[in-house]
Amino acid sequence: MVNQTHRSGFVNIIGHANVGKSTLCNSLMKDRLSIVNAKPQTTRHRILGIISDEHYQVILSDSPGMIHTPSYELQKKMNDYAFSSFEDADVMLFVTDIYDEYSGTEKVIQLLHQAEVPKFLVMNKKDMDTGDKADSLVQVWKSRINFDKIFVISAKTGEGMEGMMEAIVEALPEGPVYYPKDQWTDKPERFFVSEIIRGNIMSQYKQEIPYSCEVVVEHFKHMESMSGPMIHIRANIYVDRKTQKSIIIGEKGSSIKKLGISSRVEMESFFGEKIHLELFVVVKENWRNSDQNLKSFGYQ
Repeated sequence: MVNQTHRSGFVNIIGHANVGKSTLCNSLMKDRLSIVNAKPQTTRHRILGIISDEHYQVILSDSPGMIHTPSYELQKKMNDYAFSSFEDADVMLFVTDIYDEYSGTEKVIQLLHQAEVPKFLVMNKKDMDTGDKADSLVQVWKSRINFDKIFVISAKTGEGMEGMMEAIVEALPEGPVYYPKDQWTDKPERFFVSEIIRGNIMSQYKQEIPYSCEVVVEHFKHMESMSGPMIHIRANIYVDRKTQKSIIIGEKGSSIKKLGISSRVEMESFFGEKIHLELFVVVKENWRNSDQNLKSFGYQ
């Protein structure tokens, strides 16, 4: 009987905001691990997705998009999360797309040069390339960094992703089982509730409103109801100013009602149970620039 080695490690996904990092992560996970939205700066935390097989364990890290000139302390924290990906990576997936722009002098390029782990270039949005722009950009990137593997893909459709997971596993070192084989993320249920609500805020509201909101789940309880299992959830939506509170609530509560319905439907699909959801809006002025508030919201 041949003994087969066990490979494991951290596969960290990095790149600018809105290039498809979360979509790629979700595609590899075959699940909705991160918020996927057209608006930039959607992912605010590093989120681990765990893919296990008998002979390997891939720990995907989806990080916030890197921001060149942070405007708030919150954005600085997000940058810290993104660049910390270089500290514990066993494999780096650098995601860019056919619209992404780099001068060649950015910090991330310098860090990729210095990284002594396998590095994959992932050129995304192939489905939107009507010419040969992706191929041209790949040549530019090959002149900048010595990548171990290059994939030209559409994370949205799955095109070009054949063999990516196999290549990732082959690049991992031999290692132990870091998490139970049936665990698929490091985040608790409350985290995904807040992400679902925040994702629907991103979709429903415009301009600055989504970026001024933070969602905190105050109550999460599994219970039995007359119709079967149910989860009772109460969450606060924190905003910067009173005017934003009025916009979130809407005329006679119409907007927050719509938000509650869309969030509840998505949660019921995610958890597979009926959801009773209560939403409240709380004004916490200038929370994005307050270290104390950011810590209380989990931005360490």
